[in-house]
Amino acid sequence: MKTMIQQLEESTQFLKDQGIESGAVGIILGTGLGDLVEHIAIEKEIAFDVIPHFPAATVEYHSGKLIYGTLNAKKVLVFQGRFHLYEGYNFFEITYPVRIMHALGVQKLILSNAAGAVNLRFNKGEIMLIEDHINLQGGSPLAEKGTDVLGNRFVDMSAPYCPEMTQKAKAIASEAGITLHKGVYAAVVGPQLETKAEYRYLKVIGADAVGMSTVPEVIVANQLEMDCIAFSVLTDVCDPDNLKPIDISDIMTMAKKAEQSLIVFVKKIISSL
Repeated sequence: MKTMIQQLEESTQFLKDQGIESGAVGIILGTGLGDLVEHIAIEKEIAFDVIPHFPAATVEYHSGKLIYGTLNAKKVLVFQGRFHLYEGYNFFEITYPVRIMHALGVQKLILSNAAGAVNLRFNKGEIMLIEDHINLQGGSPLAEKGTDVLGNRFVDMSAPYCPEMTQKAKAIASEAGITLHKGVYAAVVGPQLETKAEYRYLKVIGADAVGMSTVPEVIVANQLEMDCIAFSVLTDVCDPDNLKPIDISDIMTMAKKAEQSLIVFVKKIISSL
């Protein structure tokens, strides 16, 4: 069995052979947020399942493609879809794209996800800038056996989201008239949604939104000293006193509703980098 480093080297070389150059801005798109690629002048489109050692996207709403091209005069490397613990993958596998991006010279990373609003001052269809997070996934991508050879495992997480990129995002939202909340994102395993008691717990510990991704990727980005910023599209309101059954199709509809604002937002951020 090949080592982690050997796997990463082979994946990286494959993508370099496909013409992907270093220095792009990295983007990971979450549930229902794939339409950004329509604004990209695409040079390469590669399915995840043809990249050596790459996991396969199993979530219905994740396209499972790597897109390389130009957006607002900047080279971008976009992962249209991501991997989750609830798919049966381990932490090394779900953060594999971040390590590949770093190996390809990506230094700035933008992440998005769909999340439930725990803070009842937030409304579904709005966007939250993640300023901090709470890891409730029961592990860390830095605690996997063998990851000590991939970088410092005792990573400082006092400011996991780049202050400079965060300030730019706030200024861009103000100028564009986009409602942008700031808050704490709690990452859980899923795939089931939360109970009333769990929503109350999340509120008590300081979470403003809850989802099933992003945090492991941000941890690895910090290990690799990549600047990152992350956004949650708020797809439902998690009010334990007025909780109604929700279907995944409702979440997708709301993600699509908010997507255009997020696309405008991300394009402006990329232009500012």
